Amino acid sequence: GVYMPDLTKEERIKRELSRLARIYKVLPKNKLAIVTPLLENAAFMRITLEDLQASINENGCSDEYKNGENQYGKKAAADLQAYTSLIKNYNMVSDRLEKLLPPEQRQGRLGALRDE
Repeated sequence: GVYMPDLTKEERIKRELSRLARIYKVLPKNKLAIVTPLLENAAFMRITLEDLQASINENGCSDEYKNGENQYGKKAAADLQAYTSLIKNYNMVSDRLEKLLPPEQRQGRLGALRDE
């Protein structure tokens, strides 16, 4: 996925969804019904992960905090925490989707965040 900040998030999700839909259009209708919501989730998660990556690259992995007068410290940035739990879910959904493809179609993960 090329990070394209000139497109809105919705447009980027639509684009990713149609990329995935092309891969899965080989499936029979009954399987497509199961797959479609998973594809929508996968597309949303992938684009959100790209945004979180960009934010973490820009802002670092930790946030400073101050408790009371003289307690300072760092904690994992909210974006990093979001990224960590989201990527687990993304990989789980990718695995499920991958298993639904006929074996000759499987490319080892739907682009678990790798480029085409």
